[in-house]
Amino acid sequence: MMKKKQILGNKMIRCTAPPTKISLYVATKPNSNLMILNSHSFSFPLTLPLHKSSKPFLHSLKLRRKTLSTMDDEVAVDLTPVLKLYKSGRVQRLAGEEVLPPSLDPKTNVESKDVVISEEHNISARLFIPKTNFPPTQKLPLLVYIHGGAFCIETPFSPNYHNYLNSVTSLANVIGVSVHYRRAPEHPVPTGHEDSWLALKWVASHVGGNGTDEWLNKYADFEKVFLGGDSAGGNIAHHLSIRVGKENLDGLKLEGSFYIHPYFWGVDRIGSELDQAEYIEKIHNLWRFACPTTTGSDDPLINPANDPDLGKLGCKRLLICVAGQDILKDRGWYYKELLEKSGWGGVVEVIETKDENHVFHMFKPTCDNAAVLLNQVVSFIKGA
Repeated sequence: MMKKKQILGNKMIRCTAPPTKISLYVATKPNSNLMILNSHSFSFPLTLPLHKSSKPFLHSLKLRRKTLSTMDDEVAVDLTPVLKLYKSGRVQRLAGEEVLPPSLDPKTNVESKDVVISEEHNISARLFIPKTNFPPTQKLPLLVYIHGGAFCIETPFSPNYHNYLNSVTSLANVIGVSVHYRRAPEHPVPTGHEDSWLALKWVASHVGGNGTDEWLNKYADFEKVFLGGDSAGGNIAHHLSIRVGKENLDGLKLEGSFYIHPYFWGVDRIGSELDQAEYIEKIHNLWRFACPTTTGSDDPLINPANDPDLGKLGCKRLLICVAGQDILKDRGWYYKELLEKSGWGGVVEVIETKDENHVFHMFKPTCDNAAVLLNQVVSFIKGA
């Protein structure tokens, strides 16, 4: 009977009676396509006997440790170029690991800082504020941004997201809150959705000037709040927008939301998906990996067509950005159709960037089309 357990990284140490023995279990995260559970256990006295019988025991222990080392090198799930999961449970992220510190950006004159939202759940955010005219003569609109990365990689501290928020904050003259949520596979979907909701509630706690952050207390206009995100972050922003409409946050008015290349999916193929069969299974598997408890690709978490609450979006303006060569493009257009049939009373617009692929603006931030997309988002915010 297990009495007590303690989690240490990817290793779970289980204490059993008598207390002089321990068992070590090493296990990977499961997913619904490929269930992997590799456990190696051994028990040994904490004080080893000083007689001949200790030698074979130590030899056995050495062999088992070698087995664990081998497991650490064996790939269980390969989701290149996103990540690799090893049989030991080790996660190797292949992108989005580089970070930049908060700073005063000389190019945009935007200052950033990091704040802790929940120490218990390891949720934080990077805040951005324009300093060209500081302090501002009037309160500034507020943008809460959710980064992408297949629910598994990237952070607000990644250079691409840090620089993007600098640009949006400067050009739109808003305060930016870029949410750092917990990621799969260590924290499967919908953990990131719940973390982001908690972050939005934390933002709302500053209504009336009684929150923990001075910038939000003094300079944020909670009558003009925007939600935005790209890829997986667009998916999360969609769910947050619905939740605002259902649950309401006192004193916070969601003026508009925008989704850039949002990660939506479904079992039935639509549009250009019919011609891209080689990618279909990869997207199915990526979703199942990030959300092991999912019912599949028609889960309302990933397929808005099956969400009965779609028409409860808490904003009246919505911008959806899609890319012409992105396999997810038709899902963005389909979202518009669904929303218009849902009874939602707002205005939705879809903008398509021709000849570009998924989140191209993050990979090619200085290209002409990235500048156009940035200005489209800024215009949407400033149109409030």
